[in-house]
Amino acid sequence: MRVAEQSNGPVNHGWPARLHVVTGKGGAGKTSVAAALALALAAEGRRTLLVEVEGRQGISQLFGTPPLPYEERPLPTAEGSAELRALAVDPEEALLEYLDMFYKLGAAGRALRKFGAIDFATTIAPGLRDVLLTGKVKEATTRTTDGNRVYQAVVLDAPPTGRIGRFLNVTAETARLAKVGPIKSQSEGVAALLRSPMTAVHVVTLLEEMPVQETVDAIAELNQLEIPIGKVIVNATGAPLLTSGRVTQAELRQGLAAAGLPTDRATVAGLLTETKAHRTRLALEESLRAELAELGRPLVELPLLPGGVDRASLEELATVLRTAN
Repeated sequence: MRVAEQSNGPVNHGWPARLHVVTGKGGAGKTSVAAALALALAAEGRRTLLVEVEGRQGISQLFGTPPLPYEERPLPTAEGSAELRALAVDPEEALLEYLDMFYKLGAAGRALRKFGAIDFATTIAPGLRDVLLTGKVKEATTRTTDGNRVYQAVVLDAPPTGRIGRFLNVTAETARLAKVGPIKSQSEGVAALLRSPMTAVHVVTLLEEMPVQETVDAIAELNQLEIPIGKVIVNATGAPLLTSGRVTQAELRQGLAAAGLPTDRATVAGLLTETKAHRTRLALEESLRAELAELGRPLVELPLLPGGVDRASLEELATVLRTAN
């Protein structure tokens, strides 16, 4: 099944897809990056929806809003930006919506909740949960009004790299197993969208060995599944503290004296140890950068935010993402 692209409104050529799936190792900052990317796309004039599917309410925490219901809600943006909305997809509500949409069960479907049938269904068929989540994302991405797309961009704060392949491929597996009916047709539609040029999966990582290895593994898996890969986003990068290679004890004493600090042997020796450790760290980071570059995907580096992520720092990250090619 082919998914046709349709263009409405301005397009950021650095981020040409319509559905942007953001994944990464836990702790790499994928939710913050997803939020910043949504702000960047809205600032480019694209009406954008930011979606989360893990039930953590990370979006509301970042934007300082009440917890999100299963309903698209506006988020604050910079002046001049297009509208940005957010949605927290709840599997139970998505199942009720699915039953109403394809089986016209409406109130009968809602009555299932009283008997625990929904929990039962998602327990005996664990993949059903991901089918419902990705199905809702597909619906929002392809939704139209008067022949125009409702959203020019959808950003999905997706599960981490450890299960991103299984999460995105579940609809293809469901379409293969289901012979006929709405489940098969919906699953085929989602699988087609996720493998079309409308989709790009961006992987967030850190310049640390384990996140980089998970990034390499995730991209290999996504390539095997023929799911389009966008950018590798290296989060929390810092500027080198040393402007030259080797630092001598004499240089350290001179610097300490110029700053009015103690120049005793213990202080100088301690600083010398720190400079060696820093050089070792820089060498490791450069080797990890080279490993990421070998993946053949565009690299975007985001700065370290010493004060943590707040509304102002999200805009800072968004500005960097807007200029990425």
